[in-house]
Parts: sequence; C-alpha cells; structure tokens
Amino acid sequence: MIDCHAHLWDPAAGFPWIRPGSVHHRPFSAADLAASGRGLGLTGTILVEASRGDAGETRALGRLRLRRPDLIAGYVANLHVHAEAGAPRLRALLAESGEERPNGMRLGGARWADTPPTARELVAVLAEFGLVLELNLAAGALVAAADVAARHPELTVVVDHLGNPPHLRTGAGDWYRDVEHAGTLPNVVVKISGLLTQQHGVPAESTARLVRHAVDVFGPDRCLVGSDWPICLPRGSRADALALARRGLAQLTAPQRERVLHTTAVRVYGLRG
Repeated sequence: MIDCHAHLWDPAAGFPWIRPGSVHHRPFSAADLAASGRGLGLTGTILVEASRGDAGETRALGRLRLRRPDLIAGYVANLHVHAEAGAPRLRALLAESGEERPNGMRLGGARWADTPPTARELVAVLAEFGLVLELNLAAGALVAAADVAARHPELTVVVDHLGNPPHLRTGAGDWYRDVEHAGTLPNVVVKISGLLTQQHGVPAESTARLVRHAVDVFGPDRCLVGSDWPICLPRGSRADALALARRGLAQLTAPQRERVLHTTAVRVYGLRG
C-alpha cells in the first residue's frame, strides 16, 4: 500500500499555522514517518507540502525524497509559494529540478476563488510537465476540480480528503451531488483521506458510506488512500487513519483494492512502481 497523504515539518523552519503547545508543535522527521508506518504493509509514502510558507519547502522535500527512496515514493509541493515568480520561472525551476522534481503541486484555501490568481495561472504549467494539480479547499473542492479538469483535459486533478465533505452530524450537504458531477470528468481523482480528523465522532460505518459512494462513482482507477499523518494524531494513529479510509473498500474485489491502495498511485503520480 502507498500512503498518498502524509506530512513532515519542523516548526522552527516556518509553518505559522502550527499552534505552540499543540501535539503538532514539534519536528516530524523521516525517522518518525518510518516509525509510524511499521507493520502497516506500506511500500511508500507521498509527502504533501505543509504550508511552510516559502519555496524552500519544495527543495527540502525533493532532496529528502532522493535521500530516502525506501520510504518516500514522491511528493506534492506548494504551488502558492511559486506564484509571484510567474510561469516562466516555474517552467525553468521544473526543467532544472531533475530527480528532485515534484510529482504534483497543491493549491489550498477556503474556496477556489480565494486562491491567488497568480497561482491559478500556473496550472497550465503543471499540465505541460505532466504534474498533478492537487486541491485542498474547505468548500467547493469537487466543483472546482471538475471545472479545472474540463478546461485542462490533459491535467490530472487530485481532490484531497474526499473533497472535504461537511461533518456528517450536520448532514452531507451537496457533497453527493458534487461527487457525481466531478466523477463525470475522467481526469479527476479523489483521495480518501482526512476522515479521522474531519469526521471525528461520526460512526465509522457512516464514514465508510462516504468512501463507498466515492469509489462507486470514480472507480478503483481514480481513487487513492492517505493517512493525513501527523495531522490525524489528536484523533488517532496513522494506522487508525488508514484503517478508517480502507473501511469503505470492503465491497471491492482483491484486485480492485490493490488498484486503490497501490496501482492507481503509481500511475497518477508517475512513480517507478
């Protein structure tokens, strides 16, 4: 299994969103990542940027991936921090990065319209280089992914955390409708992650229904699984997070589960296998 969503950070290097005194306010290193995955049958991890706030995080993740190929299969960098440099500079950076090149780049925010226009303009560059665009939007992620995917059919758009559905205690809102809409775009992929944090207190079977619906709509070839470690730690371990993500895969055949847990990640992120 490839864990398609984990983070590393050292608060001393930035990461202004990390609150002092919280469980997250300490360094999380490659050694911690390895320890958290023992016994889970993992064959690799996709590291995802953690909003350090500068382009140095891209370089740091690329170098770490080269140092620890046994542990890190690929990484997703932050697109925001490269926005002001513009498209020509991003093209040059990606062309020069060689083996340190990211497998994708991420845009996040409250909504698509709240992301910087200069960052949105770089999406076409990702398509040129065959890199994934990853979206983590608090609202409207699936709708935005469908719109971007329709405008850039050569681009793969990965939606983090099942598109951030509302907490099920208040109802799923338009999430089911948005899944159906995004599922019609063949270049949209959904990541089954973040459930342990976002659906805290909801019965596991209820979250499994969300997963089952996403998998039914997108199919095993357009679904990924991630732990969102160490974000998940206030609610449970990396093992707990992956177990909850996998709970909604019980209806699949063994080959279909293998595609969700491994094969699709290899194809989507352009991994070596």
